[in-house]
Amino acid sequence: MDSKHVQRCPWPTFDDPLYLRYHDEEWGVPVHDDRKLYEFLVLEAFQAGLSWRTVLHKRDNFRKVFAGFDYRKVARFGARDVARLLKDPGIVRNRAKIEASVHNANRLLDVREEFGTFAKYMWSWVEGKPLVHQIRTIKDYKPYNDEAVAWAKDLKKRGFKFLGPTVVYAHMQAVGMVNDHTVDCFRYRQLLES
Repeated sequence: MDSKHVQRCPWPTFDDPLYLRYHDEEWGVPVHDDRKLYEFLVLEAFQAGLSWRTVLHKRDNFRKVFAGFDYRKVARFGARDVARLLKDPGIVRNRAKIEASVHNANRLLDVREEFGTFAKYMWSWVEGKPLVHQIRTIKDYKPYNDEAVAWAKDLKKRGFKFLGPTVVYAHMQAVGMVNDHTVDCFRYRQLLES
């Protein structure tokens, strides 16, 4: 496929192969693996106030320092681990977000205890299948939807941090809970048919 002649969403740029690959292969693909879902929860929380591109380019470093996003291991991180992460230039060094990632790993374990998997709990907010939107232009993108507002409220009630409606909606887009590819993007139809 000639990457430059394929119709895509308006947000990925051709000058960044990593960003293009993320759009073409990963964004909006339904995820049901708890480890991968935790990865996106961490990355989306770190993205708050930053660009996704910044976090995406540090993703491998995040993966390395957050134990491959093994939420069981991260849940056991202590003050020493937080101090180590705060010194690591390969990630976004924000104490509140680092501590929230450790805290949220523990909350994810609580959810797993109640529901069996985090995925089962998460997908219940969209009745088990992706919501499909009819996005035509960049102006049609919304910062969140009703499901994200309700889910963020429930996450907060369960003790999760840094996961407000906008971050939750970005997570929903990333892990395929919503198909927010524009209707003319080649991925829109592919994901509908998969």
